[in-house]
Amino acid sequence: MKLTVVGGGSTYTPELIDGIAGRRTSLAVDEIVLVDPDENRLATVGAFSQRLLAHAGHPAKITTTSDLERGVDGASAVLLQLRVGGQAARASDETFPLVCDCVGQETTGAGGLAKALRTVPVVLDIAERVRRIAGDDTWIVDFTNPVGIVTRALLEAGHRAVGLCNVAITFQRWTSALLGVDPSAVRLRHVGLNHLSWETGVFVDGVDRLPELVERHGDALGAHIGLPADLMRRLGMVPSYYLKYFYDHDDVVAHQKTAPPRAEVVAAVEKELLDVYGDVDVVTKPEQLSQRGGAYYSEAAVQLVHALTGGQGAEQHVVNVRNNGSLPFLPDDAVVELPAEVTTAGAVALPVEPVPPTISGLISHVTAYEYLALDAAVRGGRDRVADALLAHPLVGQHAIADRLADELVARNADFLPWAKGRGA
Repeated sequence: MKLTVVGGGSTYTPELIDGIAGRRTSLAVDEIVLVDPDENRLATVGAFSQRLLAHAGHPAKITTTSDLERGVDGASAVLLQLRVGGQAARASDETFPLVCDCVGQETTGAGGLAKALRTVPVVLDIAERVRRIAGDDTWIVDFTNPVGIVTRALLEAGHRAVGLCNVAITFQRWTSALLGVDPSAVRLRHVGLNHLSWETGVFVDGVDRLPELVERHGDALGAHIGLPADLMRRLGMVPSYYLKYFYDHDDVVAHQKTAPPRAEVVAAVEKELLDVYGDVDVVTKPEQLSQRGGAYYSEAAVQLVHALTGGQGAEQHVVNVRNNGSLPFLPDDAVVELPAEVTTAGAVALPVEPVPPTISGLISHVTAYEYLALDAAVRGGRDRVADALLAHPLVGQHAIADRLADELVARNADFLPWAKGRGA
C-alpha cells in the first residue's frame, strides 16, 4: 500500500513514521511518500524517517517530492497535515485577537477563523488534484486544523474524507494510566465538535469509570486540561483542554498577554528538531518531539488508516464525520466529533445518549459559527468574515467583530485573493 503525507516536511512527520514502524503487521505499507514545497526540510525529514523505519526493521520505502501529482499517484490514503503560512501566520493568529481582549488561539475564535480562511481553499485544491490523479476511491484523512471546518469543506465537495484529532486518544491514554488498565480496554463516550468536546463516559469492561476518575483523580485531570476538578464534578463530565478558552476565557487572555505565543515555542522546538534529524547517527525518535504537540496522533492515524484501507471488519474510532442525526439538535450535514464505526466503506457516527443542555447550547452555537466560517472561506468577503466572528461565542459583539475582521483580513491578505479588492 502507498500512503501519502501532504505536509510531509513537518517536524512532526517522524512521529507518524514511528507509529507506522511500530505497527508493521497491521498496516501493510510498502511506500510512504512525503509531499512538501520546502525541499530542504523535506530532505532532512525524509532521510530521518527512512532511518527510523530501517532501525525498526520495517521494509517500507520513504519517497520525497514537491510534486503533489507524483506524490499521490497510486495512493490508497492521503494524510493532510498542512500549516498554510507556517509558524509566522500562527503567531499572528495567537496575538491579534488580544487587542480586543479576545483569546488568541490558532484553532478557535478569531485566530481559528484566520487559519480556516487560509487553509480551506488550499485543502480543496489539493483534494481535487488527489481525486483527479489517484481516483475517487482514495481516502483523505484530515489532521489539518481547524479539523471540523476543513473536514466539512471536503465532504461538501464530495470527497472521501474523515477528520482526525488527537484529543480523544490522548484522554484515553491519560485515563488508562490513572485506572491502571491497558488503553485498548478503555472506551470513551466522547461528544461534541472538534476542539469543543467532552468525555461523558469512560467505560472499562462495560462499567462507566468516569465518576471514579473525577472523584479520585480530579486534580490530576484538572492539571492536564487547565480547569478545576470542582467544575468537572458539577458537570459530571470532563471537558477537553480546549474548553478552558470558553470556561476560563478572561484568565486565559490575561495570561496570553504576558506569555510568548505558542508559535514562538514551537518554532524553537522545530529548529532544534531539524538539527537532530540531520544527525545521521540518530535512528530513534528524539525526546524533543514530545514538546512539538499532537501526542498520540501517530497511533490514532495508523489505526484509522488501517480501518479505512483494509481492517478486519468494523472498528470504533473517535473521528470527525457527518452528524446524520447522532446529535438531533444539529443539522445532519454538520460535522461532529464522536465515536464512529469505521470500515473500508467509511465512518458512520454511532448513536449518542441525550446531551445535557449544559453543553448542547454551546455545541449548537459553535456549529452555527462553523457554517459561517466555511462560507467565508469558500466565498470570501470581509463582511462574511465579520458575520462569522459575530456568531462566535468568544467574540459576539459587533464592534469587536468588525475590528477583528479588519485586522484579520489585513494580516492575511497575501493568502486571500479576494482580500486585495476587499469586496463583499
